Amino acid sequence: QLQLVESGGGSVQPGGSLRLSCAASGFTLNYYVIGWFRQAPGKEREGVSCIGKSDGRTMYADSVKGRFTISRDYAKATVYLQMNSLKPEDTAVYYCAAAPVAWDLITLIPSRYAYWGQGTQVTVSS
Repeated sequence: QLQLVESGGGSVQPGGSLRLSCAASGFTLNYYVIGWFRQAPGKEREGVSCIGKSDGRTMYADSVKGRFTISRDYAKATVYLQMNSLKPEDTAVYYCAAAPVAWDLITLIPSRYAYWGQGTQVTVSS
């Protein structure tokens, strides 16, 4: 069974930083488009960032451009989301997701992703 596991969430003050990690069991992330999504209480799940399989293509939501950076380490088969200059409105459960292996387009549309992790909480508060 394909499983994704997020880690690195926590509580930080506004302006702080966190790095989220996404790893997998049962398969390697290296062959999948990977996305990060978040969902705040009472809100719909929204795309934050995504990264292509092998060409370094990335995409970011306007709300995080210039503050968040997505990257992948092929040796560790891990995808990271570096989050800087965090704001209270970044508070949410963050999920990583993998698109179907045949999918090669980067997108922030949640329905395009087939495999999801359980999420990690990020809280930004003073």
